[in-house]
Amino acid sequence: MERVKKFIKDQPVLIIAFIAALATVFIVPPDSGYKDYVNSTVLIQLFCLMTAVGGFRSVGIFEKLTAVLLKKSGSIQRLGIIFTVICFFTSMLVTNDVALITFVPLTLMVFDRIKDEKSRIFTIVLETAAANLGSMVTPFGNPQNLFIYDKYKLTLGDFFGTMLPSATVSLMLLLLMCMILPKEKCTAESKNEQEISGIKTAIYFILFIVCLLSVFRVISDTNCLIIAIATALVTNYKLLFKVDYGLLATFVCFFVFVGNIARIDAVRDFVSGILAGRELVVSVVLSQIISNVPAAVMLSGFTDNGKELLLGVNLGGLGTIIASLASLISFQYYKASEGAKSLRYMGVFTVVNVVLLAVLLGFTVIIRSMG
Repeated sequence: MERVKKFIKDQPVLIIAFIAALATVFIVPPDSGYKDYVNSTVLIQLFCLMTAVGGFRSVGIFEKLTAVLLKKSGSIQRLGIIFTVICFFTSMLVTNDVALITFVPLTLMVFDRIKDEKSRIFTIVLETAAANLGSMVTPFGNPQNLFIYDKYKLTLGDFFGTMLPSATVSLMLLLLMCMILPKEKCTAESKNEQEISGIKTAIYFILFIVCLLSVFRVISDTNCLIIAIATALVTNYKLLFKVDYGLLATFVCFFVFVGNIARIDAVRDFVSGILAGRELVVSVVLSQIISNVPAAVMLSGFTDNGKELLLGVNLGGLGTIIASLASLISFQYYKASEGAKSLRYMGVFTVVNVVLLAVLLGFTVIIRSMG
């Protein structure tokens, strides 16, 4: 029973997705149409990317990068800028989840020596926003991008043209918010660094390039999967156990849910009517309730406007703490730390995210209307 409770606590979105999918099965009984629901390409690419990134983490490359950058810090404000910028840019390559899993624990460790709770909370909140916003720049920066990029067969020109304006403004806003942090001097020592294996790092880098080639449709996803599994088995088989299978299962459940819902005429007509011309706003609002990854999968079945949906679910990752599952990762790490003040964290998180969402949504609406 305790294991069941822990599983439900750790995978709330998966449980909700499973219940939603199961409910629709009674409305649309399983038939030959089910085989077309699941986007295997997205699942394979996510698996391979998580394997490659897991390999990088296993050799300590992220800790090494952080240690080098930390030597440049001399004040709390500069430290906050460093961590915010790190999360913004690394999330483009390793996803927002992985960026936060990697750097939030390091931030907590550094601030254990500084003893400034207000700055600790504000820095982690900015890191979280930076990871969510930075990840929207690339097709593989987060799961919803990977899904929409493949679903709507977007070109790189389409993708970057849609996302770069909002991403550029978001970085400027984040850096402006970093100015709130105090300029007080600090010493920030990094933890003991493990020795990095050059050979393994090179192998994981090659695997990452293979993953990108698959995303860009240069090589098949099947070949990419074979290469990823073979790489893990040869270098470190434990990488296969560190893949987020809960996320993959969540996608499968939502694929079934959306596929079945789309076959119910009344529901399809209702959702399509609401979405028509309002993809940006509807996807932002829905993301606040069910988070942006499920929102992307769900709404994709009712609109052909992939660019607006792409913008909406990415900006929709701001706002509530459940709008992006990556935000929950940061909160879980902070809540488990010594001296954590969860209510204060939630207050700061909400204010920062609402301000960012309001400004970026307003900017995006104006830019889209001009285009």
